[in-house]
Amino acid sequence: MTPRPRVRPGFLLVFAREFNCFRRRPFLLFLTTALPLLLMGLLAAVFSAGLATRLSIAVLDQDSTDLSRRIIRMVDATQDTSVALAVSDLAEGRQLILSGEVHGLLLLPRNLERDVLSARRPEVVFFYNTQTMTTGNLVLRGINSAIPSVAAGIRLSLRTAQGEPVDAAQAALAPVPVQVNPLFNPSLNYAHFLLAALMPSILQVVIVTTMAYSLGLDVETRHRLRILRRLGGGLWPALAGKILPYTLIFLAVLAIADLVLFGLLDMPLRGDRWLLLLAGTLFILANQFIGVLLALLLRPMASAISIGSLFVVPAFGFMGIGFPRIGMNGFAYHYGQLIPGTWYLMARIDQTIRGTPLDLSWKPILVLLFFVILLASLAALRLEAMRSRNRRQASALREAAR
Repeated sequence: MTPRPRVRPGFLLVFAREFNCFRRRPFLLFLTTALPLLLMGLLAAVFSAGLATRLSIAVLDQDSTDLSRRIIRMVDATQDTSVALAVSDLAEGRQLILSGEVHGLLLLPRNLERDVLSARRPEVVFFYNTQTMTTGNLVLRGINSAIPSVAAGIRLSLRTAQGEPVDAAQAALAPVPVQVNPLFNPSLNYAHFLLAALMPSILQVVIVTTMAYSLGLDVETRHRLRILRRLGGGLWPALAGKILPYTLIFLAVLAIADLVLFGLLDMPLRGDRWLLLLAGTLFILANQFIGVLLALLLRPMASAISIGSLFVVPAFGFMGIGFPRIGMNGFAYHYGQLIPGTWYLMARIDQTIRGTPLDLSWKPILVLLFFVILLASLAALRLEAMRSRNRRQASALREAAR
């Protein structure tokens, strides 16, 4: 059994050795600190507005009446849309949408005012590009809020002009009113959910590739792996001294990203910050052990980095941010469950936007803890198998020399 005093200095030796690696290998320092911060800064600059507003649309007004002009003013007054251009025909509007100059085309047909006043049901047509889901849905929301408002005003005016009391006319227009209460992110602020998910996704890729690269430097040269264990005074102290410097660095990077989100972009923090810190620590450790395990299993080091990148780079699409996980097929759903980032985002959203009570917040924390224990155990078993194989090979060589 390794004496306790020997373990402590050994751990510190390996810990200091890893920090010295940053001086000898500037690329490793850039990979762990500068690269994720630069990428996160770029994303923060892109999503700093929080919500896309005043998206440009074009209008084809074939009626040119007071009603059509009122509709155009209402559409232009919404937060989501801005009437930027007037076109003369559909072909011109289609070309503007395809070129990206506008995000939609509103068609007001001929005889619109006459048909409305005659109690007919004319159609106002809106064209938009569904391939651009975000901007397309936003401009559609603006149109859907403006047109019904104008229509309701016209119907109310017609009823009151016939002598119907205003209260009765309003009640007849909306016999069953609906009270809508959007929860958690009512303003659809993209910085509050999309940016908060993109930053950990980037960090996840950096963690896995960095650990595969860092440990791969030792694993590819056998004597360096033996030296690492000898310096650490045993398997676990050596592994802890190897991993802990990167854990602290990635925690600092995540803390800087959260300072930007909570401080500059006013993301809400409605839950327990210590639970959020625990989830972040387990998230980093789980991804570190994925990189460690890949470095121990795959040769050469480039293969471990490539497989690790292949595993975590597409992970954002399976985390349930852009598309709900409940609607995914079996492969996508279970693939998302295998990614630590999925469970970290669940805990993160619970503690920031939703303010979930503590008794309902432990499931993602426990899953992340399970990931850490399982992956660390597999890494330890792999190291022991490598040491046993090296011992057998050394014994075979000694026997052959005799």
